[in-house]
Amino acid sequence: MSEDREKKHFAALVLARGGSKGIPLKNIKSLAGLPLIAWSLRALIDSGEFDSVWVSTDHDEIEAISQEWGAQVFRRSAETARDKSTSIEAVIEFLKFHPEVDFVGQVQCTSPCLHPFHVAGPCRMIRNEGYDSVFAVTRRHGFRWQEVHGGEVTIPLNLDPKNRPRRQDWDGELIENGSFYFAKRELLLNGLFQGGKVGYFEMQAEYSVDIDTDIDWPIAEQRVLKFGYFGKVKPQGIKLVVLGADGVLTDNQVHLTSTGEEFRSFNNSDTIGIQQLQNRGVIVKIIADDIGELDGDSSILQNHAKRLNADIVLGCKDKMSQLDAWRKEMELEWTQVAFIGNDLPDMNCIKLAGIGGAPGDAHHDVRTIANFVCKQPGGRGAVREFCDHVILVMEKAKSAIEQERKKSGQS
Repeated sequence: MSEDREKKHFAALVLARGGSKGIPLKNIKSLAGLPLIAWSLRALIDSGEFDSVWVSTDHDEIEAISQEWGAQVFRRSAETARDKSTSIEAVIEFLKFHPEVDFVGQVQCTSPCLHPFHVAGPCRMIRNEGYDSVFAVTRRHGFRWQEVHGGEVTIPLNLDPKNRPRRQDWDGELIENGSFYFAKRELLLNGLFQGGKVGYFEMQAEYSVDIDTDIDWPIAEQRVLKFGYFGKVKPQGIKLVVLGADGVLTDNQVHLTSTGEEFRSFNNSDTIGIQQLQNRGVIVKIIADDIGELDGDSSILQNHAKRLNADIVLGCKDKMSQLDAWRKEMELEWTQVAFIGNDLPDMNCIKLAGIGGAPGDAHHDVRTIANFVCKQPGGRGAVREFCDHVILVMEKAKSAIEQERKKSGQS
């Protein structure tokens, strides 16, 4: 490692002006339950590679959300926030106000499948291998033809039509995907993202997502749910899933009949999700804030928990203590516990659990600290989403363990 470069100031910079035309305020629009910009900021901060993480913006709400997610904010000028302003102009302005910064990793917040290892690679290349600039690429297998007009004849640009290669026989081409551009200060001040000793970092296609128009949004959400980075979660195999009751299993409303009787509704899709977890050997338990309306000798919540084959604690005033008691009883690490809650009393449980979730309509502070935020609200399918996510994480963990075993020559 170069001692000089080790001591240099590495800053991550996300450009997020408020005047997006394609999708208004897309930088903070909710994507899979989180503000779009949060996906990039979480990966950058968790990477531990940067001396500072910044968002350059001209918008108050973007500033507030960026700070909530741990970034410092640079208020860019109106001149660099115009529709015709370029990214390099915004970076140069930032550098002029921050002479302490030696290297900048300029990261797009419209690339929400960014993981910490994606930015750790370029940082390593710059610190250890002497590169002056590194940018993100993705491998594409596309045959290109020259654009023509009228009756002109087109010609191939990257293939021989007489010898068309099969996909498996062709390495394809490396294309800039725009996710990030790392460069030293001097290059950027000269208006260059790429220069000096130039290198690239290849991102796999599943992580290469860009959002430009409304059409891209639903595709990006599906990609993020499967390939996105959900924080420092390293489950050792989830063994216990604990659900909040009101606002999670229910929609937090109490309905009255004409005779004054109270009732609550439950989502059948949530029930199926819980059963899928139980079929995989996962224990499911429920914590309720209140005792619940009585239905005979037991409460409605108790009856529902019985149908779910799940233990329930009613009127719980200290959810953290109850969750910890269950964890110790089962001799589990926190990484083996998943919890979903919707309001402030749930926050400590969400923070400590290996996977902490929140319904889409949960309290703002709860959604901010959760690893996974559901699209659906409580009582309307949020539990099913959370169960599906836990199963997906479990499968990924199992696959990673199998790969490690193969690498080490174990059977």
